[in-house]
Amino acid sequence: MAKATKKQALGRGLSALLQESSSINSASDKNADKVVGSIIEIEIESIDVNPYQPRTYFDEEALRELASSIKELGVIQPITVRKLDGNKFQLVSGERRFRASKLIGNTTIPAYIRIANDQEMLEMALVENIQRKNLDPIEVALSYQRLIDEIQLTQEELSTRVGKKRSTVTNYLRLLKLDPILQTGMRDGFISMGHGRAMINVENTEDQLAIYEKILREKLSVRQTEDLVKTLRFGKTPKPKKKPVPTYIKNSIKDISDYFGHKIDVTVSNTGKGKISIPFHSEEDFNRIKNLLK
Repeated sequence: MAKATKKQALGRGLSALLQESSSINSASDKNADKVVGSIIEIEIESIDVNPYQPRTYFDEEALRELASSIKELGVIQPITVRKLDGNKFQLVSGERRFRASKLIGNTTIPAYIRIANDQEMLEMALVENIQRKNLDPIEVALSYQRLIDEIQLTQEELSTRVGKKRSTVTNYLRLLKLDPILQTGMRDGFISMGHGRAMINVENTEDQLAIYEKILREKLSVRQTEDLVKTLRFGKTPKPKKKPVPTYIKNSIKDISDYFGHKIDVTVSNTGKGKISIPFHSEEDFNRIKNLLK
């Protein structure tokens, strides 16, 4: 029964991704079993921050807003800590709530306590942040790379562990091949992950930076960036061939053109839907066409 309670307190997201191991215990405190698995108020000063925290930037304004909310309503969702020796704890997740509580001078904070070794700490910190989608693309990519390097996971194992498609994991990891200036631009929100992905196949650093500057200067969309990269890599991009106009339209174009006194233009999509465009040269010409349509 206690085991089921512990998994429920941990939260469905993490408990589904990470299997708890009762055989691994990083705490030597003989009284650890009395608090592990419980949610209690603990002294903020007894909590050390998580050294494996993948998030490197905390928005000060957002922290102040959270602090204001905590001041009015309290900490609604407990943080998670691991038990260390004596009366010391280490933050596993909830650093924003922890920082905001300190900001308003709170001395205690509600916390769910568990036992975890260093590897589990790294996994929980990385996976929780990834699942919450609150990291920028480069932070996600670095988190994936750390899981691969430090826990010796393959990309396939990593995709299973974080609940993402293998192709998604690969796309994030490829962002780390970009020039550091582009990575910083992505982290600061000047360009999106889509822009970054479009530039991955540009091997020359100077070309990458030139495209990056053009994106910022001309506010290029991801699609425009993709076209720019194609032009750079393969020369002039050929215009897509127009879908042939069906015979039933071809046979009628001349009659319609003669009726309106202008050469009309007809375009047809792949689904068979189309559009008729009637040009005019002046207000008088427009009114003439309008009367014909009546």
